[in-house]
Amino acid sequence: MGMPLHVIAPGSRASDVPASASEALAGVEPRFEGLYVHVPFCFHKCHYCDFYSFVDTEDRQQAFVERLERELAALAAWVRAPLGTVFVGGGTPTLLAPPLLERALRAMRERMPLAAGAEWTVEANPETVDDAVAGALAAAGVNRVSLGAQSFDPRHLKTLERWHDPDSVARAIRRLRAAGVARISIDLIFGIPGQTLAEWASDLDRALALGTDHLSCYGLTYEPNTAMAVRLSRGEFEPCDEGVEATMLEEAVARLARAGFDRYEVSNWARVRDGDRTAERCRHNVLYWRNRDWLAAGPSASGHAQGVRWKNVPRLGDWLASEGTSPAVDVERADPDTRACERLMMGLRLVDGVPEAEVSEILALGARGSARAAAIARAESAGMLERVGGRLRFTPRGMMTANATLAELA
Repeated sequence: MGMPLHVIAPGSRASDVPASASEALAGVEPRFEGLYVHVPFCFHKCHYCDFYSFVDTEDRQQAFVERLERELAALAAWVRAPLGTVFVGGGTPTLLAPPLLERALRAMRERMPLAAGAEWTVEANPETVDDAVAGALAAAGVNRVSLGAQSFDPRHLKTLERWHDPDSVARAIRRLRAAGVARISIDLIFGIPGQTLAEWASDLDRALALGTDHLSCYGLTYEPNTAMAVRLSRGEFEPCDEGVEATMLEEAVARLARAGFDRYEVSNWARVRDGDRTAERCRHNVLYWRNRDWLAAGPSASGHAQGVRWKNVPRLGDWLASEGTSPAVDVERADPDTRACERLMMGLRLVDGVPEAEVSEILALGARGSARAAAIARAESAGMLERVGGRLRFTPRGMMTANATLAELA
């Protein structure tokens, strides 16, 4: 394999248990198709967020970029064919000072072979996108930006501890398009405490009015160890009623369909262009859902190769102090049963579902094939799953409660 991957047990230090990539990925021949880069800096830690991030004091941005350059150079030894996708997330990647942002993006482009027409996405908070940032993204070759709007209602933004002006979303989109970044996605959250159906419908309408081609609509979840979960446990607010939240999702499905959007995953919609349902889909995220292989760069970034998963060390100081590829934690080699579970559960998140031939192959793996087959049969009888065009997929009703069905297939 030729590249060191230092594997550490959770809670230990990187130098405690050194291992080579060949030890971590024994018997595996990765076929990397994408790259995920994690930038941990944030202006403010949002109360619902459980990703590795912290408030940026700007004193380690340059060190971060210099270390990222070295990590990408080491990761390049793994790449056997040009990558089809790059996704830069966080944190807030666009908090990097424009010269450092340009340098980081240049390193990705120069050290990683990218396929012609590769999708290159960068996440951004609306308030960080000024002309310099938009210009840096476009000049590097970034062709897709995902904006974290979450809501256009100042009251709900305050509940989420988001501090941007709702009008900054439109300003960011204008700047990105003027710079030459054509593909824009908007993230929205529903089920916020105190949010009404009318307010959610207004958020959808405002996002559509901006001419975006992709929307991600997530129900608010209270992840353990987040500030939102703590506030909920203290009784500081009442969570959204489950029935109301379900109605909000139904509203999104209906409203976005009328606007010419195709729902291609549980929480994601893409505009249909000239009859093409796939053109505006996030190709990088589809790579995840199809359980393909991707590289990981930056602290806390996760990677996957042929059933082996790992996460880069989730401490910036340890990551900065390392060389070559990042120290890693939580290295997991999936057994056949786990791989079968992942392929089925991830594939069914896609509206197109899983080819029946692949379902048969999956059910033949591991010890729970017969139990999963029975669960699939029950879901079909209940009208939650269906077989259409040689594929197993959720029905529209089944998609509304997909997580419950997926839990039975685990």
